Amino acid sequence: MIRVLIADDEALMRTRIGLILANAPDVDVVAEADSGPAAVRACQEHDVDVALLDIRMPGGDGLVATGEIARLSPRTNVVVLTTFGEDRYVAEAMRAGAIGFLLKDTGPTDLVHAVHTAARGTSVLAPQITHRLVQRHLMSDNAGEDVRKRVRELTPTERDVLRLVGTGASNAEIAAQLYLGTGTVKAHLSRVLTQLGCTNRVQAAIVAHKAGLLTDQAS
Repeated sequence: MIRVLIADDEALMRTRIGLILANAPDVDVVAEADSGPAAVRACQEHDVDVALLDIRMPGGDGLVATGEIARLSPRTNVVVLTTFGEDRYVAEAMRAGAIGFLLKDTGPTDLVHAVHTAARGTSVLAPQITHRLVQRHLMSDNAGEDVRKRVRELTPTERDVLRLVGTGASNAEIAAQLYLGTGTVKAHLSRVLTQLGCTNRVQAAIVAHKAGLLTDQAS
């Protein structure tokens, strides 16, 4: 069972998400929270696999909570729930260690899929959010050129792995597309993260977009 925490200061939103996840036979909502500090405590107390965190909560926001969960409950993968107007908050959450970002109006099927994906340790990126982050908040033009230079230093296979990470593909999906073993994919991805100075797949996906790998499949 995938153990899930729902953190949102709006009870109706927690109920909506809970009802959707209740239809997934392998997902168990083990805790709810209405503030960041409560979410941090719940992750520690309930051995949470995936935490769905709102950003703006009066009792303590999801940005601080994301960093605390990464520090105190590293087994928990945080997925931030956001709206179109909160791009800069999403960028901060990514730097704090969030593995993914969903819009609050995500449909039931996509929400369940996102929980499954996050539980595997794979990034969950709403396409609209990814595009806006790349365009507005993550890197200056100079920083982008530095990233492109580092991407060019990767091997062709490593660039292919990075490109597929940018599409949101899991390790198994990357392995199938590149005709590699999953262990080999993990090894390539580890070197890619080190080479690019990324700490997680989300940051690597942003780099892939910034470097143009998803538009021209080259750098």
